[in-house]
Amino acid sequence: MTTAEIPVITANGSLEAELQGDKPVLMLVWDGGSLRRDLEVALAEAAKSHAGKLRVLKVDAGQYPEAAERFGLNKHPLLIGWYGGEERVRRNKPWAADVAGLAADLAALLPDPAAEETAEEETPDVPEDKPVHVTDQTFMELVMESRLPVVVDFWAEWCRPCKMVAPILERLAAEYAGRVRIAKVDVDANPVLAQQFRIMSIPTLMFVKNGKIVGQSAGAAPEPAIRDVIEQLIALQV
Repeated sequence: MTTAEIPVITANGSLEAELQGDKPVLMLVWDGGSLRRDLEVALAEAAKSHAGKLRVLKVDAGQYPEAAERFGLNKHPLLIGWYGGEERVRRNKPWAADVAGLAADLAALLPDPAAEETAEEETPDVPEDKPVHVTDQTFMELVMESRLPVVVDFWAEWCRPCKMVAPILERLAAEYAGRVRIAKVDVDANPVLAQQFRIMSIPTLMFVKNGKIVGQSAGAAPEPAIRDVIEQLIALQV
């Protein structure tokens, strides 16, 4: 694929159509001037490598000035990953390595029907009485598409307060088995999720029901407080 085959967006209607599609989108927003050769090559390689799983765009804010305001563009190019109707991640002043890395992360978000069918055949059901470890790749399925309300614990191995919360969540996972899923996200191993949800401190608990984020709290809360929030989450009508 040549760089000329990457769509250059210069009007809002074209961009909205791309963003509302069913595939992840990697877009470079820039002021319409000349782009570094390494970025041009990296974008073309990303489009070729992830064809069918990822849309790669260039948004020319020189001809489409609304884009500069919408995405907060300054004088430097901006690389944005978009999927599921929302911005997932961004890089200001990106390098070629940023393009390759974000393209791979975004392409991995698109469910693979063949892989899902194989997983259903070979992988046993996730036990509902213990916390489920979630990654950048499994977050959509295990959290956003969960039939159960979900409590997401953003944590890290080095975090002392996280270790205080962990046994509480173990107990609550067993207590609310079949009614609530407890999901754990290691922020060091899954930086895309940490950036996407702007996790500034850990532990942070995020509460999700029917695919919607309905609350979030930071810090090591005591067990009664977490139990109260879970009861509210179960009762919440979304």
